[in-house]
Parts: sequence; structure tokens; C-alpha cells
Amino acid sequence: MKNILLLVHDDAGQEARFQTALDITRALEGHLTCLDVAQVQVIAGDYSGGAATAMLMADEREREAANRVTLEARLAHEGVQWNWIESSGGLAECVTRAAGLADLIVVNRKLDVFPEPDMRGVTASIAVRSGTPVVAVPDDVRSLDVTGRALIAWDGSDPVTATMRTCIPLLKLAAAVMLLTIDDGGEGVPAEEAAAYLSRHDVHATIRRVAGKHRHADDIIAEESATWEASYCLMGAFSHNRLVEALFGGVTRRMLSTSKLPLILGH
Repeated sequence: MKNILLLVHDDAGQEARFQTALDITRALEGHLTCLDVAQVQVIAGDYSGGAATAMLMADEREREAANRVTLEARLAHEGVQWNWIESSGGLAECVTRAAGLADLIVVNRKLDVFPEPDMRGVTASIAVRSGTPVVAVPDDVRSLDVTGRALIAWDGSDPVTATMRTCIPLLKLAAAVMLLTIDDGGEGVPAEEAAAYLSRHDVHATIRRVAGKHRHADDIIAEESATWEASYCLMGAFSHNRLVEALFGGVTRRMLSTSKLPLILGH
């Protein structure tokens, strides 16, 4: 896990993404790729033959050019290896295209300032389509303590299993790892098998079981994370049926909406 892909875009979540990506890159002694996206904005009912859309795009490119100058000046003093890529289009599409050789992608879980991009939808799309774990951070964080406590929301599904395996280098840096499993009648790989797997990689996790009847899993995860003082939460993205998730919200969507912790999501 050496190649960290950072979404660069001049919005309210950029500083949170930037600082988190730097913390992870330093900790893993990795390489940071900054993907600067000029977001294409299409105006419905543009009767000017596309002139209004073109003007908005020109403004966006100018803003991102200034943003690049600022961030490159900062990167020169951050002590990490980095490179810069420019792209234009939708945020999710641009990040997904650039993710082929990334080991980890840093984005926001959502942005709470209107009219910023719908990062909840963008992040969900990237997590599902890229095949690469996504670090989704709240827009008000300024660091990620990779040496702190890592909580794994374990449901035994393929997404969380794959994400855990990929993130072994990150989990090795954690002071403690806990597998939180919610007894809700679901089936999957038992937490004991996950703990045994981790132990073979010198990651010695504890297991905590919580009854899940009549409670949303995201509420339990948030409560347990706060009580245990976790630094971040690793979980599978859209572990259950995608149609059910889309219709009824689902754990992934609610976590992206409300989590106070950085999330590591994988599908």
C-alpha cells in the first residue's frame, strides 16, 4: 500500500482530504498522486449554444489553476514524494479513471456546505466502481491518526473481507484493532476467522459482539467507535443488496451522511 490518490478540487472539503492524505502517505512511506479535477458543470436549458457552460468551465479551470499553485507550494515543504495529474469531467468519473494503479483513494464522506458537490454520492460511486479502498473523511477533520485505534465493522461479507486484506499495511500501524460484529442474524465469515487471519499478519485484534435487534447498524457502529475512541472505521461498502441500499438508505449511505470518524470503505 504505497500509492495514495488524492482528489484535489477547490471546495470546503479539500483541506480535510489534503491533511489526511499527507498523514497516510508519510505513515506508509508512500507516494502521493494529486488528481486535480476541473468539474464540468452543465446548465439545463442553456440556450446560448453552450456558451454559458463554456464560461463556467473557464472559470473552474482558472480557479483550479490557482489552487494548484497554492498546493504545490505547500507540498514542496511536506516531505513526501508526489506528482500532479489534471483532469476534467465529473468527480466520480475522473477519480475512477485514475484509480487503476492506486492502493488507496482519499475523498470526503460528504460536504455539508451548499452548493458543494454531492460527495456522498461521489464517494459511494468511487468505492463501488474503482475496486480500490476509499478513505472518506468528514470535511472538518485535519488529521488521521494511523497509529491510533482501528475499528473494523465486521459483517463477514466479501466487501469487508477484501478491504481488510488490502488494508493490512495500514492496520499494522494501529495501536489496537477491534472487530465489531453485530448479531443481527446475518451470515458470513465469522469474526474469529478474521481475527486468526489478522494474527498471521501480526495484527492482534479483539472481538466485540453487540446485539443488533431493533437498532440500526450505523448507530451501533458510531456508539462503539466513540466509546472505544477509535481513530477510524473500516467497513465494506454496500455489503448488502444494492437495490435495498438504494431504496432504504442502508448502512453505507447513513455512515457517509453522519459519521464523525474517517471511514475506510471498500467494495
